[in-house]
Amino acid sequence: MINVNDFKTGMTISYEGNLYQVLEFQHVKPGKGAAIVKAKLKNLRTGSIVEQTFNAGVKVAQGHVEKIKMQYLYESSGNYTFMNMNTYEQVELSINQIKEESKFLKEGLEVLIFFHEGEMLGIELPEKIDYVITETEPAIKGNTATNATKDAIIETGLLVKVPLFIEQGEEIIVSTKDGKYVSRK
Repeated sequence: MINVNDFKTGMTISYEGNLYQVLEFQHVKPGKGAAIVKAKLKNLRTGSIVEQTFNAGVKVAQGHVEKIKMQYLYESSGNYTFMNMNTYEQVELSINQIKEESKFLKEGLEVLIFFHEGEMLGIELPEKIDYVITETEPAIKGNTATNATKDAIIETGLLVKVPLFIEQGEEIIVSTKDGKYVSRK
């Protein structure tokens, strides 16, 4: 059991029969009444995000989740295949389990897969990933407006806004938190 006052970002808890990952939390002390803890939780089975309020001092069960490093191999008919780098065992996750993460997957990418009592729950992507730009408009000479962006398609098919000086074939770094351009490689 863990006290809600001891929440940490990324922690896994078991609450009302579901496994949640703590995305954000905030301790709130209103003028009247007892302190509370507001938490933004991600359901590890469904991927949905809920906001939950707990009275300070309440204890919840800690969810025991095993994270195994695996490599993304390929997608076939909406199923994504990953391989354990140590045992060479392959597992599949459906598009429903990794809807948001799937747009960042590229062959050979290493991710963490969450397991709970043998059940696969989902994946955790690296914070930033390198991609090659497969399609974008050429840079226009003299067009140097500050913070001006253009559309670019990366190797996974995801559309990313990039600065005007970025060319097709270049490698860029993209944040997996919001899908935004970070920098050149």
